Parts: sequence; structure tokens; C-alpha cells
Amino acid sequence: MADLSDVLTVLAQQAATAVYPSGTGFPSVAGVPVKIYPGWPVSAQLDADLRATAPTCHVSIYARPEESNTTRFPPNWQPTVVNAATLTLTIAGQAVTVGGTVPPASNPHNVMVMANGKPYVYAVLAADTLASIAAALAALIATDIAGTAAAGAVITLPNSARLLAARVGVTGTAMREVRRQQRLFQIGIWANTAANRDSIAKVIDAALAFTTFLTMPDGSAARLRYRNSAMSDDLQKDCLFRRDLFYSVEYATTQTEAETQVTQEQLNVSAAVAGALPYLPVATIYS
Repeated sequence: MADLSDVLTVLAQQAATAVYPSGTGFPSVAGVPVKIYPGWPVSAQLDADLRATAPTCHVSIYARPEESNTTRFPPNWQPTVVNAATLTLTIAGQAVTVGGTVPPASNPHNVMVMANGKPYVYAVLAADTLASIAAALAALIATDIAGTAAAGAVITLPNSARLLAARVGVTGTAMREVRRQQRLFQIGIWANTAANRDSIAKVIDAALAFTTFLTMPDGSAARLRYRNSAMSDDLQKDCLFRRDLFYSVEYATTQTEAETQVTQEQLNVSAAVAGALPYLPVATIYS
């Protein structure tokens, strides 16, 4: 789920990319080391870093208390990830062939064969083989349709059976937005010289100004808008040159859940003459 801490982390990553365009293994745009982190600087550490013989500048990402609720839509589950199927089921005449590769436990599959209007479903195990999957499906079908058998990865049904469909179902992830909020974030540049401050601030500001949406770790999008900036030289005698960039971020609080694809639908109804008992249950299968 997206959270305030996620926004802080993503903003810090954006700032780091701007300050270290070639990566942290190379010099920063200011030519001096720069610490970039969520939160507020620790005064003693900041003073020590700025006054060191080889100074280190700081960039802090701080969440301001200004926040508003901008929720506009009711929660609605939306699929975000659908795992790729590694198995296949192929129909040719009265035969169903199990193909592909057996999926790992992290990507569970359901395989389904529909015959004579009834679905036969098997949950694939990580220890299965193509032949064992075929054998398991054939055993399920044979309980109702005599003569169904498996040879290797091929299931064969008798000619009297109506072979209607064969499907592979996988799992995935769905997400819903339960709330949306807009909050102000303060990006503080703390440098030992005005030149270092300006070098760092202008690349961060340009990178954020160019960014319309931030991608959160859960895949949701957060709207980024420039608010204002402030510069201070009041503490230059203490080797501190400071500039603050203020950006608002509208982001979603989300929930995620694992979901399984539907390979068949079944509708249970009761048939009866009006006023007569008992009701007789009837199962209707839709492929």
C-alpha cells in the first residue's frame, strides 16, 4: 500500500537521481558528497559534515503538517498484476493435451476441462509434472465419464462425451484506493557554500518541476506540484547556506489483495411448481 513513508522515499530517490546523474559511484553535481534522506537533519551531524575538511552537504525530505483530504471516488478493486500462465491446455478432437512448463509455487495455476456441461478443475502443485496433471484431470473426469484416460500428457475422452472447453487460470493482484490526500513536502538543501547550495538546488528543482506524477511502490500514481521556495543566508557565519523547495504531493492510500482467475461459472437454482414442495436443486453450468 502507498503510505506517507513511501512518498518520502520516492522524493529522496528523485533527488538522488538529480544530484548524482551518473550514479552514486561518481561525483555529485556540486563536486562534493551529498547525503540525501527522508526526515529532518540531526543538528550535530549536519554541523560536523558542513565544517569538515572535506565537507558533505545534506538534502532532507520532510513532510510538513499541511494536509487535506482529496478523496473523490468510492473504493473499487482494479487488477494491477496478472501472472503469466506457464501451462497450456489444447483440445484436438476428443483429446486434451497438457503443455508448457509446471509453474513454481509462487505462481499457482488451476486447470479446467469442461465435459458434458460440467467443469473438472485441478489445482496444480509445484511437484507436478505434465503427465501427473493430465492423470489428475483424467481421474476427475472419469468419475462421471467412463472411458476417460490419460497417456503421458494427453487426456482422451470417449466419443460419447461432449468436450466443450479447456482453460488455464492463474493468480494476480488487485488494488483499490481507499483514500486520497494532498500533503506539503519540504526539500531542504543544506550546504557549506552558496555555490554548492545553488548547484544542488537547481538540479533537484528542475527534476521535480519536470515530473508530473510520481510512481509509488504499489504502482499507484501521485500528483506532484511546485508550491514555492525559500532561501536563507542568515547562518553563513556557521558555514550553512540553505534553500527549501516546497512541493505538494497528492497520493492514494491503497489496499492490495491476491486474486484468482475464474475458469468457469456455476449458477445454482431451484426448480419447483408454485406452492409445491420440496424444491429440486438444479445446477446450470456456463462455459
